[in-house]
Amino acid sequence: MSDWRALLVDDDDGLIAIFRESKTVAVLGAKISTSEPAYYVPAYLHSRGYRIRPVNPRFAGRPVHDAETVAALRDLGEPADVIEIFRRPEYLPGHADEILALSWRPKTVWFQLGIRNDEAAEKLARAGIRVVQDRCMMPEHRRLTSKGL
Repeated sequence: MSDWRALLVDDDDGLIAIFRESKTVAVLGAKISTSEPAYYVPAYLHSRGYRIRPVNPRFAGRPVHDAETVAALRDLGEPADVIEIFRRPEYLPGHADEILALSWRPKTVWFQLGIRNDEAAEKLARAGIRVVQDRCMMPEHRRLTSKGL
């Protein structure tokens, strides 16, 4: 894609479009402890009507947010609109490769608050995938709901 930078979303209109167009969120690095952001952020989204698909090899087979946790993205039984990533930045280039190797493509990959890797973001955007970096889906959804999301 020649204008890949346009897929690096950092404005309210772009975030609103992601939330409006998305129904299913795969959570890479999902947790089972209710005190962890990788648990309560997806729980919030689930309570707002999003279908959550947890991904974490440590918890594969365990139910979280009304879905069975799978070990890897390739194990999801269906495509996800968004892949929300709760992993350290150094793992993101490998996860970008993993995402691009899937038989389907998400519309968006969202790196949670504190997570940024420009190399991985560029690779995904060049493949036509929207990327959000260093933002938390929960407060962004709350904030944008007040703006008419």
